[in-house]
Amino acid sequence: MNSLSAPALDAAATPLAGEAFEALLGDIRQRAREGEFDRQRHISQDVIDAFRAQGVYRALVPKRFGGNECSPAQFCQMIERIAHADGSAGWVASFGMSPVYLAALPPQTIAQVYANGPDVVFAGGIFPPQPAEVIPGGFKVTGRWKYSSGSMGADLVGVGIAPKNGATLALPRLAVMPKHQARIEDTWATVGLLGTGSHDLVVEEVVVPEEWTFVRGGAPNLDEPFFRYPSLAFATQVLSVVGLGVARAALDELAGMASGRISVTGAPALADRPLAQVEVAKAEAALRAARAFFFEAIEQAWAHVLAGDPVPAAATNLLRLSSTHATRVAADVARTAQMLSGMSGVYSTSPLARCVNDAQVVTQHAFMGDVTYQNAGAMFFGKAPLPGYL
Repeated sequence: MNSLSAPALDAAATPLAGEAFEALLGDIRQRAREGEFDRQRHISQDVIDAFRAQGVYRALVPKRFGGNECSPAQFCQMIERIAHADGSAGWVASFGMSPVYLAALPPQTIAQVYANGPDVVFAGGIFPPQPAEVIPGGFKVTGRWKYSSGSMGADLVGVGIAPKNGATLALPRLAVMPKHQARIEDTWATVGLLGTGSHDLVVEEVVVPEEWTFVRGGAPNLDEPFFRYPSLAFATQVLSVVGLGVARAALDELAGMASGRISVTGAPALADRPLAQVEVAKAEAALRAARAFFFEAIEQAWAHVLAGDPVPAAATNLLRLSSTHATRVAADVARTAQMLSGMSGVYSTSPLARCVNDAQVVTQHAFMGDVTYQNAGAMFFGKAPLPGYL
């Protein structure tokens, strides 16, 4: 690995470290290079099972339910490492952040979710919320939800509903049910993150008890420190950090091919070209700076949580801004690596091509849009952001 590569993950600061985790990453990297996840358009079940065994899905679960109670930074470091092996695998693993959502369920329901252990895989589709008939004790749920990443390997799925009583629609809720009560329709044909299995989720007249639903964005019913961390910002961070991992993989791939590759035109090896040296140094600096901003914002917000203070709006704003910034820089860095690779990086079998496509798709997520900059800029000028930003 080249001398500019990111430092190794601190084994003391993450729930995933050691030989078994490294072996899993190596397996994921090899299978991704062979095209397994892209061809089938989802992460294989044995990888999901390995994530479960390694503790991905218990990482943020409270200790009282057998979880690890990791910090936001620890979790993001973990997802970054997995994304370095494969972007789609990192994206699917990021939904180990599900306790953020499930904490809004009633306490007795949360206890049922983790009754058989903390390694519960949750996924689903939130948008668009579908009208759901209010019935005694619950809701009758029918509809279709797009972008249901990771649902194929889930134990539980959640779908966004708008309770309908006559002509009146109540506040949107998330309805949670066993995966077998939903149907997955294969609709995920994209240019990047192919392995995320972000297909459509279809539910037909499933009765969901009210205690298995919660108001989206509602207050958590768990009191561990993590549940005082800004939830929307965290939902954004676990996705944007995938871009950071993918961009690091692109630079590492470029470094690995730079010295040995001979140009068909007779030009010097890539590592000996002054312009390539300049551009890769700029890319390295940009990626490290974006990553530093990203994790600095996390640590500042987390310090407020640990001190027992509310996280200030200004700190939450930096969480959102650093996330969008990270995705844009990561996409640019991946593209720079591909351009420096010449024609080698345009083949569909090239890891660099996959990195570029994956990093670009991360930037397309609704959380990462240009409106983030608008809201962040408004707050810097003392103006109120648009509703839903914080």
